[in-house]
Amino acid sequence: MIETQNISVVINGIKYERAVEPRLLLADFLRHTLGLTGTHVGCEHGICGACTIMVDGDSMRSCLMLAVQADRCKIQTVEGLGSVDKLNPLQEAFHECHALQCGFCTPGMLMTCTDMLQKYPLESDAEIREGLSGNLCRCTGYKHIVDAVRLVKQRSKESAE
Repeated sequence: MIETQNISVVINGIKYERAVEPRLLLADFLRHTLGLTGTHVGCEHGICGACTIMVDGDSMRSCLMLAVQADRCKIQTVEGLGSVDKLNPLQEAFHECHALQCGFCTPGMLMTCTDMLQKYPLESDAEIREGLSGNLCRCTGYKHIVDAVRLVKQRSKESAE
């Protein structure tokens, strides 16, 4: 008999209670148990950043965390950023700046950028690139992603004035 443990998590504002195997990765819980397939799994070693989500306000690689470790946590995935009908400002900037190509890294990039925008001044391209250094992209060369982050910063500054 397979041992399970009950967990309770709030994901994108919705509470979920499930019995999970202690060895189940959070990425697999999100994708296979809950059907939140926006969280991509690339390397399963925490290197590529494709599975980045927010856990209690901090970006985290979901392939490096067990689902049982997320018990009583608040999680945000890319599905919680916006909707097809109403993109959030960062998603709009990614679209406008052509900051995606194949799209595989995009959910992780969006979540990392969301975290960076909430916590850091990001006053230079170098700071933005440093913040993105844990997310791998084989297509874009990062320039358009940096441009999108700058655009969000600019618009946020303009709306505050």
